[in-house]
Amino acid sequence: MSTNSVPTGATRRTFLAGTAVTAAGLLTACSGGTKIGSGEGGTDAGPTFSGGEYKGPKVTLQYWNGFTGGDGPHMKSMLRAFNKHYAGRIEVKNITRQWADLYPAMPTAITAGKGPDVAVIHNDQIATFAARRTLVPLDDVVSALGLTESDFLPTVWQAGVYDDKRYGVPLDVHCLADYWNAKHLKKAGLEKAPEDRVGFEETLRELKSAGITHPFWMPSKWPAHLMFMTLLWQFGGELYDQEGTKALWGSDAGEEALTWMVAQIRKGYSPDQVAQDAQYNAFKNNKVSFTWDGIWQINDLKTTAKDVSWEMSSVPVIGDTPAVWTAGHNFVLTSQAAKDKNKIQAAKFFIDYMSERSTEWARAGMIPARNSVRAEPEVARLPQTPLAKDVDSLRFLPTLPGLGDVQIAALELAVQKAVLGQKSPAAALAEGVRTADKMLAENKQKYAK
Repeated sequence: MSTNSVPTGATRRTFLAGTAVTAAGLLTACSGGTKIGSGEGGTDAGPTFSGGEYKGPKVTLQYWNGFTGGDGPHMKSMLRAFNKHYAGRIEVKNITRQWADLYPAMPTAITAGKGPDVAVIHNDQIATFAARRTLVPLDDVVSALGLTESDFLPTVWQAGVYDDKRYGVPLDVHCLADYWNAKHLKKAGLEKAPEDRVGFEETLRELKSAGITHPFWMPSKWPAHLMFMTLLWQFGGELYDQEGTKALWGSDAGEEALTWMVAQIRKGYSPDQVAQDAQYNAFKNNKVSFTWDGIWQINDLKTTAKDVSWEMSSVPVIGDTPAVWTAGHNFVLTSQAAKDKNKIQAAKFFIDYMSERSTEWARAGMIPARNSVRAEPEVARLPQTPLAKDVDSLRFLPTLPGLGDVQIAALELAVQKAVLGQKSPAAALAEGVRTADKMLAENKQKYAK
């Protein structure tokens, strides 16, 4: 996303557009009238992985990912190390595409034998691709390696499971963070960002009095929905019921979260009608005191905002409970590789190698998913690593097939309408929930097992 997972500017907008059509692309790839879970692609995981060293003939693996931003060079460095280690035995060819193009292209390409053997996808896409049977389980890999939840952040480990099978091996976690302008805060007499609602709102008042016209711009698009989900959880709300049939974000907690966002405009801390990326660009130009964005922006700020004295910390607790939107990249194995016993074994060695040696990936601005990697002194010193200390605050989207489309068409649109003043928070949420519930019911049929 961004410099890492969801790139800024036009590429970020491309990502948003792409996720909106992900399920549409998946459906288009299906044969007419066939339920998505009807078995196309199969789920045979091939020969059981036992670890050790790869002993098969030389194979070439196609590896797809969406690391087109500042994280790309770090992934390429990891790939060079792998190819050197397995020279003459396994060669991995890197195919980098915009996430917006990668997700809808994968199912058709895999069916045709022209897709990836192994890929990296976001945790919220695992259920959709697993339900399509374009992925194969990796339970034997984690079993052979002795990996358990205790080796990872619990929430990211659980996010790789769908229908009681493991389809993803976590690479990282990335969350929303609070970026702040240190020079601006000194005008308010502060050395660090406030951590709670009282302190945050008082600081905004003092900054405005100190001459910062709009210290906290409120976006209507990216990452507004990430801010809303963070606040929803902080106020004690939930996104969906356990069965994945009802949207719950239209609750009192949801209304309180969205009302707080809109209030930042009403109080004059943010201009209205903030355009896509305007708040982030304003922060990079010393016009904004606070901006909430993903940790993937770290490398971009280091290279393009050298005149800004910026720092980063956890999103303040505006509600009653610490919580923050979080996602993760996962290695997955495709049904294309499963057709070749040597490829599937080689792909499993690749996933093991890349997961275990993710120190380089931390330099891309991500938080390594493996506890052992985060504990390394070099990684522990990085600015993003402390954000994962409160593991209970990291919140992931549930593993529901087709959820990405529900988020785009219902939740994100509701947030946008309220922030733009087109509807009241209550009315926007109520309309969005009706759309979400209808789509969730349709997804139950589309992705029936």
